[in-house]
Formats: sequence, structure tokens, C-alpha cells
Amino acid sequence: MADQTNAQQLSLFPDSDSPSRGERQKRDARPSLQLNARSPLSRAIGAFEPYMEGRGFTDNTQQAFRLDMELLSDYLGPDKTLGEISTGSLNAFLKWMESGRGVPCSPKTLERRITTLKVFFGWLAEEGYLTRDLAAPLIHRTVSTPLPDVLTEAEVDAILEVTERHYHGAAGDEPDARPHLIFTLVLHTGIKKGECVNIHLNHLDLNNAGHPAVWIRYKDARRRHKERRIALPSWWVEVLEAYRTQYRLKEMLFPWSARNLEYVLTGVAEEAGVSRLSFEMIRWTSALRDFVDEMDRERLRIKMGLSQISWYEVEDKLSRLAQLRALRR
Repeated sequence: MADQTNAQQLSLFPDSDSPSRGERQKRDARPSLQLNARSPLSRAIGAFEPYMEGRGFTDNTQQAFRLDMELLSDYLGPDKTLGEISTGSLNAFLKWMESGRGVPCSPKTLERRITTLKVFFGWLAEEGYLTRDLAAPLIHRTVSTPLPDVLTEAEVDAILEVTERHYHGAAGDEPDARPHLIFTLVLHTGIKKGECVNIHLNHLDLNNAGHPAVWIRYKDARRRHKERRIALPSWWVEVLEAYRTQYRLKEMLFPWSARNLEYVLTGVAEEAGVSRLSFEMIRWTSALRDFVDEMDRERLRIKMGLSQISWYEVEDKLSRLAQLRALRR
């Protein structure tokens, strides 16, 4: 039961070489943009707007990116064509932003503007409007921020020992599968606390007992792009069945408040001799395990439900956490 089988991100789309109707519509719509190397930068910036909306960027992110691209347009000139822009042009723009514009530019703002360029020119290359990603060589000057707390493998083992003891009802206690279910669910999926408490029973995919999974769903249409299906270990179904029998669930997997579930984790931490335990700690521990196990980075980003923007900072933090873990061994 304590075997730490890595949860795997399952495809959100059927395994088929044939594009869906929606994919064909998107593909057929691309030529209407009429973007190519001769297109002015201003036209590409206009086409970037619906892209941001379609990818679910927040209003604040869209506003910030729009401002960044307007500054680039002012610097290069709105009639500058995409083919006339080079990586050198982008580096010169960043240098101007940093020290030549005469307006203070904090390291955090400069970092975001580099991210804007990477997302914008990465999109142009991905869609085939440019033959290469001009922003790929840009150095992402990540601002050092505090690293999140993660569990050591020894702490994970100590917590599992406690949750399994409750699960089996050792020492004459009544069996209680809830602590083990919560901890292993988040440890294997890396989902957020809010995503965890919003899981309905019909979000669990148990059609194939050997390959169970959970769907992470959102009511807000603006966040539908974050929906995903994440695999669970096959043994987790047995824990789930014990838990359902004990708590007689009707609709929600966890019919309690998030605070109540945090209390459960606090109690587990005390028994395991761990100073602190939270959903966020387990989520980062899950991500770090996948990162160290060299899970494909895009697959990990999707599994965590992160946008490409958020992933830049998260990937850096995971890299630093992995280096610290290696040094401590």
C-alpha cells in the first residue's frame, strides 16, 4: 500500500490521428489571420488578444501582456514586420527597458516582460506564422523568491505509517480511511486544496479498476482550460471503497469544509512527528517527486493545472528544490 506509484497525466483527447471538428475549425480559421513574416507587428499583437482569451489568461495578465507588447511596438515601430524582428532586437528592447528608457523597471517587471515575449513569439512559432521562436534564446532572469515547504521522503514515510495505521484500525481503534485517502490522493495527483474539496463522486473514473483516475472540474467557464484527468494508483480504489463504506457518501468525495480537512492533516502531522502539514506542502511534494523522476515538463505543467505563464516560476522553484534535495543526500 505504501508503494509510491507515480500518478500519470492521462490524455484529455482520444488517441486518434483524425482531428476533431473543433480542431478542424481552429485549423481552418488560422489562415484568416493572414500572419506571416511580412505582417506588421501591430497586426500580430491584435491577433494575440483572442489567443490570450482562449487560453484563459486572467484579465490582469491580459492587461499586463497588452501593455508589454505595446511598449515593444513603440520601441520597434508599429510598422515593423515580424520578419524584421530578431532575437537581437528583443535583447536590445529589454536592455532599453532596464536602463535606457528613463523609467524604473523592477526585476519582477522585467521578468514578466521576458515572459510576455516568450509567450508571444512562442505562439507565433507554434502556429507556423514564424519559422522559429525568436524569444527562445532570451535568458529568463527569474527573481529569487522563497521556496515552498516540501516533505522529505522520511517525513512522507512517517505520515504514511500513521495514515495506514488509521486505515487498518491498528491498536484496537476503529478503522478510518479518511486520512489515508486525503494524503495519498493529493500526493499522487498534486491537486490544490480547492480542487480537492470540490471533487464529486461522479468525477472519479473507476470504469477500469486497474487504471482509476480523477477528473478535476470547474464550474467557472473561464477556468475550464484547467480541467484535466489524472491517473491514480490501482490500489487506491480499495482505500476509496473502505472510505465510502465508513462515511456513507452521497454526492461529494469530501462533504466537509476545507478547514475541517486541514485539521485532519494537522492531526496526522502531530502523530507522525512532522512540524507542519498542509495541502500546499503535499502538492509541492508531489510536483517535486514528478520533477525529480523526470516527468515530461509539459505533462507536469498540465497535471498541476498551471498556465504557461505560471509554469515559468514554478519550474524554476522545482529546479531549485531538486538541487537542494540532491545536496542533502
